[in-house]
Parts: sequence; structure tokens; C-alpha cells
Amino acid sequence: MAAEIITVTTEEQLQKAILIRTKVFVEEQKVPLDLEIDHYDKLGDTAHHLLICEHGEMVATGRLTYYDEDTAKMQRIAVLKEHRAAGYGRVLLLALEERARELGLRYSLLDAQCQAEKFYEKLGYETISDEPFDDAGIPHVRMRKKL
Repeated sequence: MAAEIITVTTEEQLQKAILIRTKVFVEEQKVPLDLEIDHYDKLGDTAHHLLICEHGEMVATGRLTYYDEDTAKMQRIAVLKEHRAAGYGRVLLLALEERARELGLRYSLLDAQCQAEKFYEKLGYETISDEPFDDAGIPHVRMRKKL
């Protein structure tokens, strides 16, 4: 895999990230668009968006927001369906964690779809919610990792 990790710095790149999320969450998983797109979907210092590019094609995206003074919240982690078995989710999450460390954050928090809980466990995340909870009609668990 010769994937390139791109820090989103332009409106064009941000729109490519939103397009991937729309395909994965809105079209595949039927999340309402008004729940998927929010106030963090803009350029600035409140969120850090990443893209993964493979052979000129944007194949995955994710973002980091600030949960509290020492914790990053990893969000909107999406890999296009036809690229899911290639390891991009892992590469993306590790890149988001590295960005969190660069920002001086000590922990990573995320709300994982229950079907992806084992994936995150393999990357060192521990489930901290007592019970699954609903987010946009999809069962999730809250997970945390020390960076």
C-alpha cells in the first residue's frame, strides 16, 4: 500500500472528505444528511480532517475534534466500500492518533459502531460505555485509548 495521508487544508479537499462520508454514512447506512454534516465540517482549528489518497483516488477520511483539554475525539471515520479490505481504516486511525499527539493530546475517544468494536479493540481501544447506545439509528459503544 502506497497510500498518501493528506491533511485537509482547502475547501476542495474538505468537499472530497464530505463526499466519502456521504457515500458511506448517508447512502450505505441511511444516516440522515442533516445528522452527518455538522458545524465541524469547515476549515479552521476546531477540527482536523484527513484524507487517504491511493493512486490519485480519495478512498478514506476521518476527523479529529477536541473532546476536552487532553482528549481527541475521532469522528466520521469512513472508507469507501470497494477499499475496505485494504487496511485504510487502520492507517487513517493511526494518522489521526499521531495528529492528536502532535497537538499535545493524551487520549483518544471515539464512538464506534458496534459492528466495528473488534476493529478498534485490535488497535488498543477499550470500551468504556456500559451499554450500546443509539447514534443516528445505529448501535454504538464509546471507546478510549491512551496515546
